[in-house]
Amino acid sequence: MSHKLSPDAQVPALKLPLVGGGTFDISEENPKNFTMILFYRGLHCPVCANYIGGLAKMLEDFEAQGFSVVVASMNTEELAAKAAEEWNLGKLRVAYDVTIEDAKNWGLWVSKAFKDVEADFFTEPGLFWVRPDGRLYLVDISNMPWARPDLGNLLSKVNYALENDYPARGTFEG
Repeated sequence: MSHKLSPDAQVPALKLPLVGGGTFDISEENPKNFTMILFYRGLHCPVCANYIGGLAKMLEDFEAQGFSVVVASMNTEELAAKAAEEWNLGKLRVAYDVTIEDAKNWGLWVSKAFKDVEADFFTEPGLFWVRPDGRLYLVDISNMPWARPDLGNLLSKVNYALENDYPARGTFEG
């Protein structure tokens, strides 16, 4: 990987088109507390459908906690739009056209298809919370489709983190 993310350091640039129009640009996000970026494998992934469908149902809860939320994949616009529709993602912003360079910059694992239904290349899951000033707060990266953090558990920790000015962890480089 060409880039190592560091907690409490600036995240790399990320600018992606959104299903339905517009652009997600991490440098232009202005949430009260965090921007949550969830990278998913793509339309071919049933685990993603379930996980991101669950996130869509929790979207208002995350927004009430001061989050802006986006999900992103290497899918084309057509496939991302199909995922948004088939997975009933409602108001959840769905970005597409993540590049291999983007994936490397964000420390994501990239897989090559081994089944006909899979895209040629796709990112494995990654979930990030980014502070309004662009510093990385929380990161969870996996190399397998089924290893993902419990979104309800994460949501339940937001108030504690904010009320206690809980720092980003993993910053010691000794």
